[in-house]
Amino acid sequence: MLLLVFIAAVLAWLICVIIVSRSREHAQNYDSNLPQRFHQGSVPRIGGLAVALASVLAWLSAWALAWTGSLNNAPLSLQNSLLWLLVCSPAFTAGLVDDLTQRLGVRWRLLASMASAALACWLLSLSVPRLGIASLDGYWMSMPWLGIALAFAGMAGLPHAMNIIDGYNGLAGMVAVMVCSAIAYVALQQGDRVLAGYMVCVVGATLGFLFWNYPRGLIFAGDGGSYFWGIVIAVASISLVQKHPNVSPWFVMLLLIYPVWETIFSIYRKLVRGQSPGMADSMHFHQLVYKRLVRGVFHDNATRQMLMRNNRTSPYLWAFSGLTVAPAVLFWYSTPILMAFCALFIVTYVGAYLMIIRFKVPRWLRAPARGATKKPPG
Repeated sequence: MLLLVFIAAVLAWLICVIIVSRSREHAQNYDSNLPQRFHQGSVPRIGGLAVALASVLAWLSAWALAWTGSLNNAPLSLQNSLLWLLVCSPAFTAGLVDDLTQRLGVRWRLLASMASAALACWLLSLSVPRLGIASLDGYWMSMPWLGIALAFAGMAGLPHAMNIIDGYNGLAGMVAVMVCSAIAYVALQQGDRVLAGYMVCVVGATLGFLFWNYPRGLIFAGDGGSYFWGIVIAVASISLVQKHPNVSPWFVMLLLIYPVWETIFSIYRKLVRGQSPGMADSMHFHQLVYKRLVRGVFHDNATRQMLMRNNRTSPYLWAFSGLTVAPAVLFWYSTPILMAFCALFIVTYVGAYLMIIRFKVPRWLRAPARGATKKPPG
């Protein structure tokens, strides 16, 4: 498994080198007046190409190594890897096209993610077979179309949820690393080395990308990267629950509660304000952390100031996400405990959001400003 992580990381690192060195001119075409933009300068946002390409090449490398007998603990097949590639292609391609052109509307990107979800339900026969609640599972299993519908909705929606939390250097990438690692761990607990192999390849590719993304911010994942993470994680999560009855469906729910609830809360917040749910704004939780929790750093260079604040925002959200990943990994088999942690997260999120929006943040949570220079008296 570690060999696959290394292969994927090196491949992503090398592809990022090429992108960073060759796409500076194209990066100047990005709109600098978007409300969700919190960086200075021209930065290429096609890092998702490196993550996706390195992941797929690592999948194929795992198959080649297994075929030659050099790797036996992650027997990925060529046919299955090609099916995963086919499933991921519509969502990832739509995100990459928007990263390159900035002209693909939200509706078309949603249709693309729905196409990926439909392919997954068809080619991989994915569905959510149970809810983990004894009183409801009997009715649920008697109507298989409900499981297919829920799987379709989850796979169509998660790419956009990952895109919503992709706002600062290293944020979505590190969340993807934690989630994929958790899925790989539970898959190994169930003896599913194939699913774990797919996940560790994505972990390695993401780590190779993060070398350039955090803290220097030399490349961004873009919509392509977020959509790739989203669809791969959704497919893997549903596959894990479907194949292994010991794994509670609420393991997946708690594991992904941060991006999922961020999306649900964002839709609610915009509808209450009379706005379209598809309209971008700067009121997401991670953006409030940036503006109101991470205090300013004082430098003469505005670009350096914004970069440092950007970098100091992500660890807050890593810790926030880690508070859901840790109990999910510890109690992946216990539906009541997982449901309780999901409820606790929702209450904590809403309370923290209201606290930040009302400027009632405890002092110990505020990062002290660094590099400040005192003004001379008078």
